[in-house]
Formats: sequence, structure tokens, C-alpha cells
Amino acid sequence: MTPCPKKKLSIGAIHSLMALCLLLTGPPARAQNDLPEDLTGDERNTIGVFREASESVVYITNNAYRRSRFSRNVFEVPLGSGSGFVWDRDGHIVTNFHVVQDGDHFLVTLFDGTSLDAELAGVDEFKDIAVLKLAEGHPNLKPIERGDSRHLLVGQKVIAIGNPFGLDQTLTTGVISALRREMQSVRNTTITDVIQTDASINPGNSGGPLLDSRGRLIGVNTAIYSTSGSSAGIGFAVPIAPVERIVPQLIRYGEVKRVGLGITVFADDYSKRWGVNGLVVEKILRNGAADRAGIQPSYFDQHNRFRLGDVIVSIDGRPVSDFDDLLQAFEGRKDGDEVRLGVVREGKEKELRANLQAIN
Repeated sequence: MTPCPKKKLSIGAIHSLMALCLLLTGPPARAQNDLPEDLTGDERNTIGVFREASESVVYITNNAYRRSRFSRNVFEVPLGSGSGFVWDRDGHIVTNFHVVQDGDHFLVTLFDGTSLDAELAGVDEFKDIAVLKLAEGHPNLKPIERGDSRHLLVGQKVIAIGNPFGLDQTLTTGVISALRREMQSVRNTTITDVIQTDASINPGNSGGPLLDSRGRLIGVNTAIYSTSGSSAGIGFAVPIAPVERIVPQLIRYGEVKRVGLGITVFADDYSKRWGVNGLVVEKILRNGAADRAGIQPSYFDQHNRFRLGDVIVSIDGRPVSDFDDLLQAFEGRKDGDEVRLGVVREGKEKELRANLQAIN
């Protein structure tokens, strides 16, 4: 491998050297001597990535059990299909939550055509990530190589592999169009730091891998922005950084361990109805984080009149106005971390400090 020179160069020179390095290094791992000699370096790279990574990509069929109203017999009905990829040799498959949502029986088809039953290991609805576990082992399981999504650049080449419209092992290419986008999850909460790409992502691509030019996983293809339901050049992928935190927890616990204050808050609609801009605390867990911090819940007074509890308006100086803001404020926090809470009590704002607690 020929290393790129480490000198202070112009942007144009850097781009030229990056292209040269790509041509010299070529595609990863697998020998390319069976390819026509007149292919460009970029074509050889794309072909090499596909040959390596496609063996890690799977096709997922989602079925539900239904009972006949007439015979009472149980039968399966298809709910949909999507893509996924092999996470480890123990048979864990990563995909989107919406690919497996409401399913009872899952069939995973490997690159060699082998179809295996799988069961749900765990889901994170807030990040649209799910893990399946194959019911039996297979000697050809090839875990996908994982990359790093923390240092991506707009314009960087990306490759998507999946099963759009049921057509297995389909490759599309493009670039990173934007970073730090936001999109809504199935639970209508915000997924942050999403990768936007113009690589074609269609129905059935969901749950498949988004790869860099070295064939490393940098994201999980999740959604498209389109009025027609087909690719319009705007696709989104959940970056690998949060996925690497989520998947081990889903494998071990079946859920993601999150932290919070030990409170329940009124639905956002109630807050708007009361003209309150913030989270109205409904109840608190006895001896929980909120209780120890001195947060007051809502209550009925001696005359049976309803009194609003504390209204949380900020966390560590960041305004919060709904439950989604609360989730985002605690993203990446750990059990015991201290936070500053801005609360409004009887019309007066004050600051409290609380140590977060595990809420699962």
C-alpha cells in the first residue's frame, strides 16, 4: 500500500492525491486480477467493495401469524421485507426496527441462498434499530467490517447494498450529501446526526449497510425522502457510532439501557392546552433522581383542585419543550451523571441539580 504524503497542500492537490491513492490502493482484500484491464480505478474499487461486503448482507422476510375467523386455523401472512447484515459469527443480524415491526416469524436469506429462521433479540424503536438471532448456526456467516462515522465528509463516496423491491444483492453508489441531518423514528422521536446520501435507497433497502470506499460499515440505510415512495436522490442512514452502542445492549439485554429522572410527564398536548412551554411533571418515583433533587409533581390540593407540578424548561442550559427534547438531552449520558434542571414552580424559575438514574 502506498501511503498518501503528509504535507500542507492546496485543496485541489489534496483531492488529486486522494484520487491517486484510491487508484494505487484499489479495492479491499479480494484479488482483482479477474477484472478487465480497461476498468477505471473507481470501478475496480466499487466492484471489490461489492464482492467483499455482499457476503455480509442478508434478505429479511417478515411474517405475522393470523387466525382464520372460519376455521380457527393459524396461518402466516407477509408483512414485508427488507435488508440486514451479519453482525457477528454468533448469528446476530442487524436491521431496522420498521423492517421487523409487528412480525412473528422472520426468515433470513444469506448471500449463498440459504434461508434460516430467526427470532427477535431486541429493538430500539427510538433509533429504528433491531437485532435478529438466527435459530441455527451457519459456517458461511461473515460479519461486516465496521468503520467510523465520526469523521465523515460531505462529498465522500458511499456504497449501499440491499434488496430493493425484493431484488437481492443490489448495489447503488453515491456520495455523502449532508451530515447531522434529523429524521423521525417510528415512535415520532428525532434521530439526530443522520447521514444524508444521494445513493439510491428504495423500499427493501431499509436495514442494509451504507459503506465507505474501503467497504467499511458507516451507517444503516433507514429511509428515503420521496413523495412517490421511490428514490428521489435523498436517502438517510443511521450512523454506525450510535449503532455500535445500541447493538451490544440489544444482544445482551433485549433493550437499550437509558437514563432519566424517574418521572412521568404529561403529554405534549396537555402542556399546549395549558399554555405551558415545557414538560409538566405528573408523577415522580419515590427516592428516584427527581425526588432526591427536590422536583415537585402535580397534585390535588385539600379542596380537590388540580395543581400543576414543576415545569422543566431546560437541561444544562438547553431549552426543552417536549418529550423528544428530553430524550435528546439524555442521549449518551450515563447512570449517575449530574445535570442542571431549569424548572418553573408557581411562576418562578429556579435551578435544581439531579443525578441521572437507569430507567430500564
